Amino acid sequence: MTTDRERTGPAWGTFLELESSAGGPLHTRLTRALRTAVASGRLAAGSTLPASRVLAADLRCSRWVVTEAYAQLVAEGYFEARSGSATRVRAHAGTDAVRGGAREGGDRWTPRFDLLPGVPDLRAFPRKRWADRVRAATTELTWDELGYPDAAGLPRLRRQLASYLARGRGARVDPGQLVVCARTLDAVMRLCRSLRAAGHTHVAVEDPGWTQLRLTVAAAGLTPAAIPVDEHGLRVDVLREAPDVRAVIVAPAHQFPTGVVLAPARRAEPADWAREVDGLVMEDDYDAEFRYDRHPVGALQGVAPEHVALLGSLSKTLSPAVRLGWIAAPERWTAALTTKDTGGTPPPVIGQDAFTRFVSSGSYDRHLRASRLRYKRRRDHLLCELAARLPGQAVGGAAAGFHLLLPLEDCPAGAVVEEAARADVRLASLDDYRAAEATADTPATSTLVVGYGNLTDQAVPGAVQRLARAIERVRAGEHGH
Repeated sequence: MTTDRERTGPAWGTFLELESSAGGPLHTRLTRALRTAVASGRLAAGSTLPASRVLAADLRCSRWVVTEAYAQLVAEGYFEARSGSATRVRAHAGTDAVRGGAREGGDRWTPRFDLLPGVPDLRAFPRKRWADRVRAATTELTWDELGYPDAAGLPRLRRQLASYLARGRGARVDPGQLVVCARTLDAVMRLCRSLRAAGHTHVAVEDPGWTQLRLTVAAAGLTPAAIPVDEHGLRVDVLREAPDVRAVIVAPAHQFPTGVVLAPARRAEPADWAREVDGLVMEDDYDAEFRYDRHPVGALQGVAPEHVALLGSLSKTLSPAVRLGWIAAPERWTAALTTKDTGGTPPPVIGQDAFTRFVSSGSYDRHLRASRLRYKRRRDHLLCELAARLPGQAVGGAAAGFHLLLPLEDCPAGAVVEEAARADVRLASLDDYRAAEATADTPATSTLVVGYGNLTDQAVPGAVQRLARAIERVRAGEHGH
């Protein structure tokens, strides 16, 4: 008889059938093989995965291949990674209840109601205007520009970005200090590798925070140090007590996932700390353009450009598919970000030129204005439906971005996530984004993170109805029946 311990023990002996090189890069093939192993049941829920070094040695590949595959499957909801403990197969992974992954057989789950945070309104992507700019770039780029791109990015795009960041985010950026990259995680990886080369060993991250940031820091060979976030933002007083840390990643304009904005009394503290330790603040400016109750707060980089690197991308404003971002770094770090040692390569020149035209024509500003209005209306609609279906339910998070929080006083959020998945609704729990397991000092919370970016306006009532029903079922003890 197989015991629970046997079912959830180490998965080190699992057979992984990797396809031939025709199936794509090795990390992609490994990701696919691991995903299939979960979906088929060969990797059981709760199983621990081998350390990246061990699996890399077994497969005779680089550790990067394994960390990339693990990071992708964490993002899809198959695996869960906690700082200081082994990576595991998430409970219910490979079933209809998996939050970010697939149904049995390996097909990606496309829920009827997607309330997962962090995804913009993909239906609103300006296809025609973007296609026009891509067509113009393809037609008008010079022969020289069709060759290998400048490692820092297309010069005219950097000039446009410097102008946009100055007027839109209050940044102080010289085009020569801008580096165009693929996305925010590419920016973080480049900076972390540069920090490691300069002798850094740790990078602080917000807790709770975006899981992929912690994984990227670790993949760069640095140790992520979790710093708590409270209702006023990052606890800089705790950061000061971490003697090995001289770099931190922070989202001051709208922290993910708590939705708090760094309080005015704390805004100067990260830069002050960086000056004291001769360190670096990496400012994740992921959705600062979307503030609905007041004007967005300016970037920290604008007040301390010598110690703050501003990171941005088009993943939230246009689409992750564009794969274009930027780093406005202090001058001392700029050169290192474009060396081969950082591992980054610039996005395709055609996409860079298309975005340059998109900004210079005013299309980007118009798209942002329309998006702000659309997200504000949808948030208001969501709040009305929540008030009707869940009277008295508190709502947390600033009126910004495209997610909010639902703190549940008498109901475990994790159980609601699973129950909602059975009703074809995908969402997340705040504890999914914590760096460590709950302890007596840091008890588990019961808070849902509800995204509304990629939800149609017409779908809001149905999504809330099913979510409310899931909460009611868990409260009534009917969860899983």
